[in-house]
Amino acid sequence: MNAQRGLEIVVGAFVLAGIVALLTLTFQWSDFSGSSIRGYTLTADFDNIGGLSNRSPVKLAGVTIGRVSNIRIDPATFEAVVTMQIDNKYNNLPKDSFASIYTAGLLGAQYIEISPGGDTAVLKNGDQITMTQSAVILEKVISKFLFNKAAEK
Repeated sequence: MNAQRGLEIVVGAFVLAGIVALLTLTFQWSDFSGSSIRGYTLTADFDNIGGLSNRSPVKLAGVTIGRVSNIRIDPATFEAVVTMQIDNKYNNLPKDSFASIYTAGLLGAQYIEISPGGDTAVLKNGDQITMTQSAVILEKVISKFLFNKAAEK
């Protein structure tokens, strides 16, 4: 009976260690630790944001410099207005920077990539990035390809 009890304790400890490891990986993958970025706010209008969501990364040269903090529809233009919170370390983005929505990998999460321009004036808190490229919707690309192939025949 004692050997049985000892085995149950070892198995229980192993299961508990597995649950702790899973929770640790989940929190790291979800990036709950960096929940609030102290910085300045930029906005950008997009025709289509695809699967972009709040807390999606904003990147510059592949480095995360901020997060999407809000997404809303402009009632006048019916475009998506994306508000981004950018870390104060990156307060020298040129005014003519370009914002594009990309997908991480083939089916990964979407993020905003900032491509800096050459202007000497910099974006400040509350400014808008005027040059944008909307998300590429994979279904639209595939259907366009298939319709073009069908039209060739």
